[in-house]
Amino acid sequence: MFARGGRLTSALTTRLLASQACAFFATGPRQNDGTFYEFRTYYLKSSKMNEFLENFKKNVHLRTAHSELVGYWSVEFGGRMNTVFHIWKYDNFAHRTAVRKALAQDKEWQEQFLLPSLPLIDKQESEITYLVPWCKLGKPPKEGVYELATFQMKPGGPALWGDAFKRTINAHVNLGYAKLIGVFHTEYGALNRVHVLWWNENADSRAAGRHQSHEDPRVVAAVRESVNYLETQQNMLLIPTSFSPLK
Repeated sequence: MFARGGRLTSALTTRLLASQACAFFATGPRQNDGTFYEFRTYYLKSSKMNEFLENFKKNVHLRTAHSELVGYWSVEFGGRMNTVFHIWKYDNFAHRTAVRKALAQDKEWQEQFLLPSLPLIDKQESEITYLVPWCKLGKPPKEGVYELATFQMKPGGPALWGDAFKRTINAHVNLGYAKLIGVFHTEYGALNRVHVLWWNENADSRAAGRHQSHEDPRVVAAVRESVNYLETQQNMLLIPTSFSPLK
């Protein structure tokens, strides 16, 4: 009886340890607190971009009274035309739930922005992301343009490809080819996806830095290692709006 129970206990322990290992392998480490960032993308109807942005500009104070806006951009290159992209910060999921509930009850927000703006939106998408543990949200030295580079990595999570990816990012940062704002790992959305937000003074300085980095053997070596885990990548040039905290 004891031996049988011992074998059962041992089997359960083995399965528990295996499940913990798989969970770590699938997700990898992340920031210790519950703070996360929601990436929202709105695809607007043709010729409706200016109307939408003007309406949000007039009413942005109503929205930021409920939660923190990190940045708000229009997509210049690399994505569908008439697209806006914005990032919101939340303390945890309970915080986001409370904010969404409060917005639903905020008559000013509903009447002045939401209801007039809904007919202008063709489609919208949302992702929940965490900053990777080795990255803090940066600030630009002055106004400029932003590049959002999105990498779809092979299944396995940061436990598989995180170190190689980190070395690639640090190679660009340490050599001064661009200013890093943040590296985000998707929690809800397409898994094994990493978003890297860069700042540049302008599109031409970004192009010059990119060309130089491609000829730098230190960057090339780091990229060659990381690309073994890469499936696809895409980038967008983002122009901050006048009301964006990140300029």
